[in-house]
Parts: sequence; structure tokens; C-alpha cells
Amino acid sequence: MKPTTTDILPQGYKMTELGPLPEEWEVVQLANKYIEFQNGLWKGKKEPYINVRVLRNTNFNNDGTIDFDDVAELDVEQRNFKNREIIKDDIILERSGGGPTQPVGRVVFFEKNDQLRYSFSNFTSRIRVIDKLRIFPKYLFFYLLNFYYQGKTNDIQNRTTGIRNLDFSKYKQISLPLPPLPEQQKIAAVLSAVQEAKEKTQAVIDATKTLKKSMMKHLFTYGPVSPEEAANVPLKETEIGKVPEEWKIINLDEIINLKRGISWRKDEANKEGIGIPVLGIPNIKENGKIDFTDTYFLTKKIPVDKMLRINDILFVGSSGSIKNIGRNVFIREIQKNKFTYASFTFLGRVDPLKANTEYIFYLLNSPIVDYSKYARRASDGKYNFQLTQFKNEQKIPLPPLPVQQKIATILSAIDAKIEAEENKKQALEDLFKTLLHNLMTAKIRVTAIHDLP
Repeated sequence: MKPTTTDILPQGYKMTELGPLPEEWEVVQLANKYIEFQNGLWKGKKEPYINVRVLRNTNFNNDGTIDFDDVAELDVEQRNFKNREIIKDDIILERSGGGPTQPVGRVVFFEKNDQLRYSFSNFTSRIRVIDKLRIFPKYLFFYLLNFYYQGKTNDIQNRTTGIRNLDFSKYKQISLPLPPLPEQQKIAAVLSAVQEAKEKTQAVIDATKTLKKSMMKHLFTYGPVSPEEAANVPLKETEIGKVPEEWKIINLDEIINLKRGISWRKDEANKEGIGIPVLGIPNIKENGKIDFTDTYFLTKKIPVDKMLRINDILFVGSSGSIKNIGRNVFIREIQKNKFTYASFTFLGRVDPLKANTEYIFYLLNSPIVDYSKYARRASDGKYNFQLTQFKNEQKIPLPPLPVQQKIATILSAIDAKIEAEENKKQALEDLFKTLLHNLMTAKIRVTAIHDLP
């Protein structure tokens, strides 16, 4: 006999349009008497005006937080602002924007409580809980964030050229599960605790990156000595700034061999795994990592000196953005397959008898090297790296090998700390998304959670 819905429901659960939920949970439409909606602010043309800070899509972070670093300040009609001021616990919804890989419909939660006045742009809408005894605002925000994470705004967006618009009438019809208020508050507290842990981890990452910049400046000026000892280091003035007297200033090409990557015909490349995998610009990530997974494969013969090795440095040699020119990765390990590298990248291979490769890698990512000096804009609008000029003109400081090793060890230890914290942050992000979905669907109840991160 086929089991009925009642047979397969957990004890204390009922079947709803959202699936099994606890019996004491209600399901209501998002548009209800407890919630108020307001469209975004237009500047307007009638005085009097008032200067306010206006949050736009560009201030939305994908995790539901707000980036306050670049908030627009506008003079807007005072009468329009009156009904469009943002206050603590408001939710702001992105109604227009997105793109091919980012659906529209992101939400952010406003928690600031300062003296500045904020509004929201015409491409967004405000969602405000007007009865906080019935709906806890941050619980509602987390539910809408989960709705977005689950990809459900995909089905209620209209695509136009380059822009996606949310069907707001359909959005307001979505079903909202409502636990009793104390459970809403506990769900929000659990999720907030994970978010706060992630934010603290990000603060550690930011502080460690700041430390690294400061340390690089110190090490490439005074060497691996303490700040107290730095005052006693005899320095000399050079074309790249002050360095210890015992250090040499050399041309880059004296210690590193730089070569451009492999070109190929269309019939020599495939994605089927036949031949030699080739790393290109997309594989050189902005975080200094290298992605070995998404590659083309070449069936042509590759010269031995164009095969990647451990301790090679791989650079971006062409880009539509000048800031990406010279972006590079240090290849500390290579997967089982042998790899080559594509045209529009170039390789740096250090002579180990003359220099420590890791020292050179850090040096090439210090303010001593300005890659924009070697970028030339082509007719197609892209920037190309002038490799010959770079080899012949770039000066670098070269201390004795033991000093290079000490500098590399110090900076490598800082990088290891950054990587450990970034891994911790990723684990917290994964935990947050898992908890978010499971708590909102009652697969996990807050009564079963004892330890917060």
C-alpha cells in the first residue's frame, strides 16, 4: 500500500505548500498586513531639496550586507524623501540589475543607527515590518536571502538587454513560513552569530593583508630586521629608493628568464582532454591562486621549455583592464598532468643559483614594480604587456641569498595565515548557507542547536 502524506510526515509536522513544516508554523503571503512596501527614490525637480545618502545596487553585497564605502550623496525632493527614508531593520530589495551569472532579487538588511540620513534608489524597493510582534524583521530578511540563494528569483525575473527586472507583483505573492515569534528570534540569532563570526574572520584577513603590505615595505627597505634595529641599518639611495648598502641593484633579466606562452590554431585545441592542458588568463585568479580545472588541451607538440614547472611564476600579459596586467601566481605545486601556458600570458623562471624564487615573487608583487608602466593599449581596446621593455628596464634590489630566504620565509608565513583565515571564512560561509536553508525549511530546529561558532 502506498504511504499517505500523513504516514511520511515527521511527528509534529504538517504538509503545506512549502512542504512539511511544524504544526505551530503558519504560512502567509509576503504581501500581508504586517509588512509595508515602498518603491525607490527619484531625485525629482521641485524644491525644497534635502541632501541624503542613497543606497544603490552597487552597495549590495551578495551575503546580504551593505557596502558603505561608496554611497552616493544626492539632493532629492524633501517631499519624496519623507516616505522613503531608511531606518534600522529595513530590508532593501534589488528590483532591477543582475546579469548572466547573477539573478536580480538580492536583499540587504539595514542595521546602521547613526545621525546620517539614508534612502534607496529607484532600482530598489524597501520592505518594512510594521508589526514586530508578529514578524521579526531579521527573520524575514534571512528568509528572503534564502529565497534568493535557492535561485527562486530566476523564475520571476524579466530579461531585457543586459538588465534583469524582478516581477514585483509575483515576488509579493511568495509564501512566507512564520514560526512563533520567539522561534523567529532564535533562528535570526543563530544565523546572525555565524555572520558575525564570518565578519570577524574577514576583519582578521584585512588586518593581516595590511600587515603584509607594511611588512613588505619594511623588508624591501631595511631587510629582515626588527623596527628597532632598522635605525642602525646603513642605507644607500638608488633609482628604486633606499636599500641596505650591501644589496645590489640589478636588471630583472639578470636573474629571471621571461617567455611568452603558446599560440595554436583552432583545430589544435579541444576541451575533451586530448593532449596537453594549457593554462590561460582565466586560470590566473585575482586572489593569487591558480585554477587547474578549466583548461583547453593542445594536440600540437610543446617545446620542453614551455612546460610549466614548480617555482615558475605565471603572469597575465593581456587584458581589457589595465589593473589586471601583470597579475601573477607562484606555482608551488602542479597536478599530475603536465601543463603548458597560453599566449597572452608569460612565464618567469628564476635562476636558483642567483636568486630565491619566492623572494623574487614577493618582490614582483611589491610597490617596487609598477606593471602599468609596461602596458600599451591596442586598437581593440585591450592592454598588452611590453615584455621586452619590462626585461630590459625593470630594476630590482638583490640582497645576499640568505637574506632573500629570510624575507621569503617571513612573507610566506603571513600568506599562510591569510590562507588559513580565508579557509575559515569559506567554511563559515558554507555553514551559514546550510543552516539558513535548513532552519527556514524546519529541517533543523533551533532547539537542536546548542553551540554557536
